[in-house]
Amino acid sequence: MSPVVQIEYCTQCRWLPRAAWLAQELLTTFETELTELSLRPGTGGVFVVRVDDEIVWDRREQGFPEPTAVKQAVRDRVAPGKSLGHSDR
Repeated sequence: MSPVVQIEYCTQCRWLPRAAWLAQELLTTFETELTELSLRPGTGGVFVVRVDDEIVWDRREQGFPEPTAVKQAVRDRVAPGKSLGHSDR
């Protein structure tokens, strides 16, 4: 079974557009590697990216992610040999 990615975002902070944009970036980059990508509404300033329930990015610990950093974290779990092109530089 292919990996599942979840982006949990804070509805109080209005971070849906940011989460949706990151979801689009991940789906474009990993279009054949992922089975599912979901957006999960949350509260309290949450912005967390998970791959198969493993946290790969947490805003509270790492700040808001650059797409490149999240792509690399996801790639390392779902397709370790995949080149991200200019994102790997």
